[in-house]
Amino acid sequence: LLIYDYVPDVLERRDPYRAAHLDHARAAHQRGELLNVGAVGTPPSGAVFVFADIDESALEAFAAADPYVEAGLVTGRRVEPWTVVL
Repeated sequence: LLIYDYVPDVLERRDPYRAAHLDHARAAHQRGELLNVGAVGTPPSGAVFVFADIDESALEAFAAADPYVEAGLVTGRRVEPWTVVL
């Protein structure tokens, strides 16, 4: 999992970057790397990205190139392993 923490006012600040952010995620999905993604919280406080079994350096490269990260909308990020049970 790649987990983002957002700035508190992400909804007010994201519009100029949203299309590029979604395109970035769609491209990873089309390559078969990104399986699912979604915001968490109401209003969003972050996001969770579910990736296929790729190495951590690839996840870091994805995040570094994300327009939300580049624009400073992501205040923190981390990679966590996820063990699927069901």
